[in-house]
Amino acid sequence: MKRSVNIWNGIDKTTILLFLLMVTMGWFNIYAAVYNEEHKEILDLTQRYGRQFIWILATIVLAVFVVIIDSRFYLFFSWFIYGFLILLLVLVLVFGKEINGARSWFEFGPVSFQPSEFAKFGTALALATFLNNRRQELTRLKVIIPAVGIILLPALLTALQPDMGSTIVFFAFLLVLFREGMSPFIFVSGLLMVLLFFLTLLLDNLYLEIGLVTIAILLTWFATRRWKLFFAGLGIFILISGSLYLLDYYVIGSLGNELVLLISLILSGIAFAFYIYSKKAIAVLIIYTFLLGSILYINFVDFAFNNLLRTHQKERVEIMLGFKSDPHGMGYNVNQSIISIGSGGFTGKGYLQGTQTKFKFVPAQSTDFIFCTVGEEWGFLGSFIVIGAYLFLLLRLIFLAERQRSVFSRIYGYGVISILFIHFFINIGMAVGLVPVIGIPLPFFSYGGSSLWGFTILLFIFLRLDAGRTEYLV
Repeated sequence: MKRSVNIWNGIDKTTILLFLLMVTMGWFNIYAAVYNEEHKEILDLTQRYGRQFIWILATIVLAVFVVIIDSRFYLFFSWFIYGFLILLLVLVLVFGKEINGARSWFEFGPVSFQPSEFAKFGTALALATFLNNRRQELTRLKVIIPAVGIILLPALLTALQPDMGSTIVFFAFLLVLFREGMSPFIFVSGLLMVLLFFLTLLLDNLYLEIGLVTIAILLTWFATRRWKLFFAGLGIFILISGSLYLLDYYVIGSLGNELVLLISLILSGIAFAFYIYSKKAIAVLIIYTFLLGSILYINFVDFAFNNLLRTHQKERVEIMLGFKSDPHGMGYNVNQSIISIGSGGFTGKGYLQGTQTKFKFVPAQSTDFIFCTVGEEWGFLGSFIVIGAYLFLLLRLIFLAERQRSVFSRIYGYGVISILFIHFFINIGMAVGLVPVIGIPLPFFSYGGSSLWGFTILLFIFLRLDAGRTEYLV
């Protein structure tokens, strides 16, 4: 159904003003971050701030182009856009340029771009299209599995580059699935996986697994309230685990305590299978499945951390968790960033007066660590304004997403919100030492054409859909 609509009257001008404000503040902060006494002109094209101005001008043209396209285009061609960007992610693995150990960039003379930045809006479009007619079915595996597959495919290809920062960003789309009806059980499971991940790194695996077994035993009692069953199950588990431990200690000698515990749980589960089946004890089955899955997950995390992560990635996580103190090595960036932000005080040192910035103590201070320039030169007050602007933008986008009459538009809107939120949270978290350094830009602030264009397309597609929310009901 088509209705006449004036795009300019329908487009959300508050969001556009926020976008322009952030891009402008970002540009001036890039100028401050890489300020050069010999190149004081902010439009000097030999410097990053001059090149960023060109990117900004091109971005405005791009935003206008995105907005004037018929809103139906984004629905009808979403799979083509997604497929094309997936193809680019494959090609960059073969023909891309390797920078800092990652093959993530295409380079054409002086111009380079990063396909993973554009794959985010392509994934948001594909996910919105897929869920458009299936929003009531996200409790069914035949819908959940393909939806998660849409998210995992670009994430996997990005991980192969390897670019772990961008890989993590794609998982933000799981928030969209939760909003559209995915069981809270699955969402809570995801949060528990994150918690277990950090606990695995912080605690000895055996103690953590014994703690989980204890919790599972107590939950089983609360679920059944049957003392005989409780003590019978506890006795069977102790008998099996004790026998296996003695067998390994005196005879086998190669299993180890963790494997003994795992085998004991499996055998205990087999012993209780008849009870679970005959009594239809679903709660007991869920507790047992969670326990077994958690222990397998703990061992996988331990293996992946020690064997799959690169040395510098492991060190960043260990520094964040306090296992290591390396202010002159892997922890240098974060240490200097915290010093910069802390030195700004309440009102900051003043524009272009940041000593940490001026003397380039913080690497990547115009890209991943752009926020340290805000903290040093604008202080707590300026940082509060910047963070407040991002939160206002996110709240505004939530309001726009909820007023959509098209399911496709609402789902896409929440895709935009999820991506911007995860970038905002992780980037500022990196700068203040709350999360590991994984190298992702601050939207509309960090230097770079690919990220600026990618975020702009992501945002303005949604603004076009919102402007035409009464034009086409798709």
